[in-house]
Amino acid sequence: MPRVLLIEDDRAVREGVALALRRQGHEVAAAETGEEGLERLRSFRPDVVVLDLMLPGMPGLDVCRGMRALDQTLPIIMATARGDDEDIVVGLEAGADDYVVKPVQARVLEARIRAVLRRAGGAPADGGIPKIDTYGDLAVDRAGLSVTWRGEPVALAPSELRLLLTLSAAPGQVFSRQQLLEAVWEHSYHGDARLVDACVKRLRAKMGEPPREPRYIQTVRGFGYRFAARFVSP
Repeated sequence: MPRVLLIEDDRAVREGVALALRRQGHEVAAAETGEEGLERLRSFRPDVVVLDLMLPGMPGLDVCRGMRALDQTLPIIMATARGDDEDIVVGLEAGADDYVVKPVQARVLEARIRAVLRRAGGAPADGGIPKIDTYGDLAVDRAGLSVTWRGEPVALAPSELRLLLTLSAAPGQVFSRQQLLEAVWEHSYHGDARLVDACVKRLRAKMGEPPREPRYIQTVRGFGYRFAARFVSP
């Protein structure tokens, strides 16, 4: 039974969403404030967090950063009533894996939760061949779902890991943002390119990529991204 931590200050919304998720088979712990949410994170140990951006006291962005400091791999879905680009991009860059704009239908939130849990639990299909691919200083363990940089483990959030697995599985191939949305986030509709861009930015930072001349994940202007490093070891 997936465990969901819901952090939402509006009592009616909190109780309604929690009830809907429980009916879908989730175990739900609810928190009213960011501070309470961080405490529940430690005691409840959720599989996924649904985090309101606008909270009293500790802002949702700070809560997200605090959770990322405690657990780099925990899936976080940001829920916000403010759907403008700047707010969403800031939230994604703070470490959220996905976002929903409120009000959100329970079936939509459930679909996002299921998708992010799938991303946390598995890699894209690559023929079922377990292997570790090495690209210079970067090693990608496709069977163990882990990444190392110069021998040191790199802690990646589910979306970051799946994005890297998708791109590195086809070095040199250019992926459009829409293709990456469908492969990584399972979003079949247009309009969420900022998810891809924010995730690429976080992934590059964790891999020590220079912002102006990235070695691994390169931008193809007007289209999308490609993994540029050459495969080194079998």
